[in-house]
Amino acid sequence: MPSAGFAPRRVVQLTALLAMVVFFTTQLVGAVLPNVPLFIASSACGLALDLFLQHKQPGLLSLLGKVRFDITVRQLFRDMLIMVGLLRIEGINPLHEQAPLTVGLLLFYVVHFACQAAAIMVRRTRQLPFVTRNIDASALRLSDAPPRLFARQHGRRMLRLAAPATAGLLLTAGTKNGAWGAVGLSIALLIGIAGTAHLATWLLPRKRAVSEAKALEWLDTWLAEYQPTVGMYFSGGTSSAYQANMWLSTLAALDGNPIIVLRERFMVQKIDATDVPIVCLPKVAHLMRLEHSTLKVLLHPANSGKTSQVLRIPSIKHAFINHGESDKLSSCNPYAKAYDEVWVAGPAARDRYQLADIGVEDKDVVEVGRPQLAPIRPYAGAPTGEYTTVLYAPTWEGWDGNPGNTSVILAGENIVRELLADPKVRLLYKPHPMTGSVDRRAGHADDRIKAMIAEANTKRGGARPPAEAAAELNRRADELNQLTSTSFRHSADEIERMKLQGTPDDNRAAGVAAATAAWESAYWTSLPDWEHQIITGPRPAIFTCFNQADVLISDVSSVVSDYLTSEKPYAVANTSGLSEEEFRATFPTVRAATILSPEATEVPELLEAVRDPEKDTLAAARAELKVHLLGPSDPPSLVRFDQAAQTLCRKADERRVRMATRLADEIPAQREARDAAEEAELEAGSSEPEETATV
Repeated sequence: MPSAGFAPRRVVQLTALLAMVVFFTTQLVGAVLPNVPLFIASSACGLALDLFLQHKQPGLLSLLGKVRFDITVRQLFRDMLIMVGLLRIEGINPLHEQAPLTVGLLLFYVVHFACQAAAIMVRRTRQLPFVTRNIDASALRLSDAPPRLFARQHGRRMLRLAAPATAGLLLTAGTKNGAWGAVGLSIALLIGIAGTAHLATWLLPRKRAVSEAKALEWLDTWLAEYQPTVGMYFSGGTSSAYQANMWLSTLAALDGNPIIVLRERFMVQKIDATDVPIVCLPKVAHLMRLEHSTLKVLLHPANSGKTSQVLRIPSIKHAFINHGESDKLSSCNPYAKAYDEVWVAGPAARDRYQLADIGVEDKDVVEVGRPQLAPIRPYAGAPTGEYTTVLYAPTWEGWDGNPGNTSVILAGENIVRELLADPKVRLLYKPHPMTGSVDRRAGHADDRIKAMIAEANTKRGGARPPAEAAAELNRRADELNQLTSTSFRHSADEIERMKLQGTPDDNRAAGVAAATAAWESAYWTSLPDWEHQIITGPRPAIFTCFNQADVLISDVSSVVSDYLTSEKPYAVANTSGLSEEEFRATFPTVRAATILSPEATEVPELLEAVRDPEKDTLAAARAELKVHLLGPSDPPSLVRFDQAAQTLCRKADERRVRMATRLADEIPAQREARDAAEEAELEAGSSEPEETATV
């Protein structure tokens, strides 16, 4: 997503590249003339710039690597020019001074490439065929990671070791004394040799993880001992982890032994705090090992390209649970018919699938409610405080370019402007985390909305909570972070993280829930009630914002369905181009909403209805729509969800019994057929000579 600083950042990058070209050029000129001051200055500045960019602009340097001008080539070129300069400078004896320096420089590169070879070998031995979390994997001989500088940062390693060597050579150029270059090269060589030797110790058995075959054997043993029953399967990009995280508490509360199955290695650390065992299986061949486990059901909160791979396992039943329901077509993806069952919140989603006519049979749709909505508090009447809290939570622009997906582009600024114009409104702005990832206009509008809110806050004033509130928030944040995250060294790799994230402590889940509630309470207490807030991080969660809000403004999205469990007033922006009548008919979730046009002129009327219940004509409609969207409140959603999981487990068991019976019936028949065929062949063989003799 382009930001306001995009153009200046590009200018800085182009300037850095131009400076690099200038330094190489002046170094060449200084070496050939020779001009010693120019030569020394350009050589030193070129190395310093490369070191700076390695830390501040690694992405820019990766682009140079794509055109075959990576760090090794740049440093070789820089050192070659230094040797040319030493050869051209009068007073430096090429035989007695430069020759030993040239040999030392060549040895420097030999050590560098030897270290690189060792690093590659170590990295290969430290990548298991899977990644685990919340599992005691000590039997895999897990060890701490080697120093990152020598194991994974070959560019920074070369530049840092080149620094003393280059300094010594440049001092030789300035003083015409070869001893300086020898000292610099000796320092670089000693550090390089010592680092390489230390790195090579990770190839010894005591620091080396088990082989792939042994690791997979351990995984099979663990699966047999743990005996997972219901699991959640997830695959996605870096920003999609929220789709799985919203189901963690539900999965942990199910009967049986739950498990989380991931496909991308980076996703292991994206999953929020949970006690549920996590196994990441990147390769399809290793994923298929689940077929021989006790796993009966996999729940799918999202569709992905890799979902089709796990659907090949016939012994496991699959249910699509989605990561939210809305009236959008994405909630009725034809891919859903690939699953054994589709679990939805209530009758509205069932009707939606049948109207969509995408091949999902009604018998395969199961209503389970939304277990995650339990923390949302019900409507308690009109706001009693000085300010009316409005939560504006627009969704993102989606993949299909439909202008009705998000209100941010066409209506967002108008909505915020109308809200900020009311002195008794406190605005909570929480955009979707993927806003602007597809359409730049959404990103630009999001930036402008944030700027409007920041400016509005400068025009407001009032008492702020005491300093103790901020201190309490920091204390609660530290407690929560200690429970929900693991502190890793900068050098930590997957193996070390697996070692540190073994079996979780007892009752950690309860501790996390209590710490989260305490942090949320401290968070809202630390904010003045008159100040508008921009909430973009994962905390506070959207459900916590629901509890703070008196009214929601959103788009056609799952946010609306979830918010309806509170039965509070809500509004939906209509940027689809449809009339209000068509909009309500097309999207049932807006049936009990105030509809906002792109101009947002309806906002004052909405606020009046929120503040005066007598003007709220949609209360009964919200109560009715809540049941239609989310199903009945009795039995509780979690109970219905668990019942659906156990029912699907029984179906998986029944299929396994049928397959075992079928195999038991088929094997004797196959043996009889084989014996009969062999007997026929013997009879045919014994009669053949007689026929031949007769002939």
